[in-house]
Amino acid sequence: MKAPTRFDARDDTVGIGRDLLARLVAAQADPPLPVDGFTIGIAEMSENSPHGGEMHPDGDEVLYLISGHVNVVFEDENLADVDMQPGDGLVVPKGVWHRVDILAPSKILYATPGPGGEYRPL
Repeated sequence: MKAPTRFDARDDTVGIGRDLLARLVAAQADPPLPVDGFTIGIAEMSENSPHGGEMHPDGDEVLYLISGHVNVVFEDENLADVDMQPGDGLVVPKGVWHRVDILAPSKILYATPGPGGEYRPL
């Protein structure tokens, strides 16, 4: 049996591979380190991401707003933007271009699929 692993969500993210085993991954600004599975962490943001949008071809992304206020903007004209308040969760569909606009300093819990991902420059 493997021993439990403590981590600090402010400094580390957790990668869960396709084998469903977890490993610690150093936290970094977008784009996150690629994991063949899901990268799970908390983003503390006071300004918009340093990119003009992102898309995850490997699966749906899950967002949960812990604190603050954000607006998730979709580039698909058939999808309405989503205003998020603390306690709100959102599943961003696989392959949909989106960005998170920060309206107030925020903490967002994310589960981002990988290893692929595309980011547009500002």
